[in-house]
Amino acid sequence: MFIQTEATPNPATLKFIPGKPVLPGSTREYKKAADALESPLAEKLFGVSGVSGVFLGHDFITVSKGAGEWQHLKPAILGLIMDHYVSGAPVLSDAGIIEVAGEEFFEEEHSEIVKTIKDLLDTRVRPAVAQDGGDITFKGFKEGIVYLNMKGSCAGCPSSTATLKHGIENLLRHFVPEVSEVRPV
Repeated sequence: MFIQTEATPNPATLKFIPGKPVLPGSTREYKKAADALESPLAEKLFGVSGVSGVFLGHDFITVSKGAGEWQHLKPAILGLIMDHYVSGAPVLSDAGIIEVAGEEFFEEEHSEIVKTIKDLLDTRVRPAVAQDGGDITFKGFKEGIVYLNMKGSCAGCPSSTATLKHGIENLLRHFVPEVSEVRPV
């Protein structure tokens, strides 16, 4: 098994590509070890000293560091990912397989606008963001403001504000005139 690694725009996050599905159809983000109990893989990764976050994407894993240098952390992380896949253990335990649906907020009369926003995010934004080891999901729409949740390498990335304001906001405002602003939650 060969696991590729890629740098992300966030220097505190590294993307690991195992060449096998991780979580097809969904994503999960863990910001502390106590949150990762549903994922044996994420739980093991938090066992590496210095790991501060784990994001499981469709076909990749991003790991964020709080302390330490990648030259020391990367070999331990690669070993854990390899061991996990070789063992045949699941990425999520049976308890974690239930899809986690986040609370969304918007007024019912804006359901068509929200559908258009979600379609644009799913087709134009999320694939590009996944290439950088992250994900952006819709959280709400109120008074012309779109609220988005940034995950994985996007959370805490120095360029995330520029991505939101100059990229996503301009795209949404172009296609959905009712959108006046985009904010992270």
